[in-house]
Amino acid sequence: MVKICLCLTGRTLARNLETLERYRKYIDVAELRVDYLHPNERFLIRRFPGQAGLPIILAIRRKIDGGLFENGEGARVHLLSMGLAFAETDTRRNFAYVDLEEDLEVPGLEEAARTSGTRIIRSFHDLTGVTNITQRLKGMWRIGDEIAKAAVMPQNLDETIKIYEAAEETRGMEKIILGMGNFGGSTRILAEHLGSYLTYTSILTEPDIPPAAAGHLDPRELVEKYRFREITGRTKIYGLTGFPLKTSYSPRIFNTVFNHEKIDAVYVPFPAQSLESFLNLAEKIKIPGASITIPYKEEILSHLRDSSETVRDMGACNTIKAGSPGWHGINTDTLGFSESLLCYMGRKNFRSLKATILGAGGAARAVVSEIYRLKGKCLILNRNAVRARDLAMIYGYKWGTLDSQALDTMERYSDIIIQTTLVGTFPKVEDDPFEVYHFRGHETVMDLIYNPPLTAFLKRAQTAGCGVLNGMDMLIRQAKYQYQYFFDRDFPDQLITRLTKMLKG
Repeated sequence: MVKICLCLTGRTLARNLETLERYRKYIDVAELRVDYLHPNERFLIRRFPGQAGLPIILAIRRKIDGGLFENGEGARVHLLSMGLAFAETDTRRNFAYVDLEEDLEVPGLEEAARTSGTRIIRSFHDLTGVTNITQRLKGMWRIGDEIAKAAVMPQNLDETIKIYEAAEETRGMEKIILGMGNFGGSTRILAEHLGSYLTYTSILTEPDIPPAAAGHLDPRELVEKYRFREITGRTKIYGLTGFPLKTSYSPRIFNTVFNHEKIDAVYVPFPAQSLESFLNLAEKIKIPGASITIPYKEEILSHLRDSSETVRDMGACNTIKAGSPGWHGINTDTLGFSESLLCYMGRKNFRSLKATILGAGGAARAVVSEIYRLKGKCLILNRNAVRARDLAMIYGYKWGTLDSQALDTMERYSDIIIQTTLVGTFPKVEDDPFEVYHFRGHETVMDLIYNPPLTAFLKRAQTAGCGVLNGMDMLIRQAKYQYQYFFDRDFPDQLITRLTKMLKG
């Protein structure tokens, strides 16, 4: 089983020991990053393994490798020697591992490590991209007791694919292989699939403890959100793709359901600058199903072998499943939206109601198609008039642009107002998509955004006395239909309430 390593980047040994105590149940190993310690603390590192009570990696990372140490190689070798000196017969009081870069040639250090029972991690760090991982890993494997480590920074998802390919080409080799940064996150979660010896984590909630590298997850998040300890080489991988993929609750929803239903699967985010890249990765690691979000809900259509009638009618797809052959697609935003809003309003349909839709993208297409199916009327407003017109013409609805000229028409379509754009999402939470409209208090207002829970748009509506609803319940309900599509089984409805409470908490 892959070990979870917590990188300790506190300024003092005492602070690092305090961190260890708080996170001990989530980790197996810790890496003492000496380059983060205050200079006066660095001379006391030899005693740390005995105080820690679990295996410790000794690492002093240079700036060129993504660390903070800049005092020269002589000083660094001296500190490494101090950490390995005076080996004790009780090896638990010695460093369990020492990380030595591939270009560090000091036979005395290697001999000291082996004398004290300390395993050598022979590493390289490439912060510029992904090149020749397989060759470099195999070239570093000098002696059988060493662990070869490759930490690289993929610049896009195509480069992340190269990490998975290198992992396959070095299958059976004892190694650590991972991707840093935004595009490398999946490699940390799927370390078992990569055949990696361990995965690295950092504390992300303490202002005085910086993350050791870009893309690190918090150990608690790794264990609780992604069920890391349950992942095996047979675990099926489901996921979410889009760009940029901001904070999403979908992994928490699906992984919670997988845990409840005892399904051997994990749900992972895969940010992708191109849809083609994600589909290539999905084929490489055999993803059986995925959620598709902005900006690919329309582009995915050209990659589908088959799709539902709803997808064909509205021209947007948010869910794909591997078929024989090719991808099959549906749209669950539709039922997720209508089920959520109708439940909130205590209605069975939208008959006799007139709604204004802000936006004309993939989410708006789902909303409009459901209002049409359930007998409502719509006004579609968008900054790009052509997109508003094209969507409205499909259903014979009215359309206009997001400006003051639309206000007179909007007053006649104000039973329901639904905000479908990204305006107001984190971090620009003060942005309002349509400030010129003044709520009167009779409107039911829904914003599909769920982070923050109350957007500036919803705050204005709530202050005016409107009933307001964010997109959290819709997110859970559309995931319910995705789950049913992926697994051909009913979603446990009792989980909707549980998930809502969990995500609000």
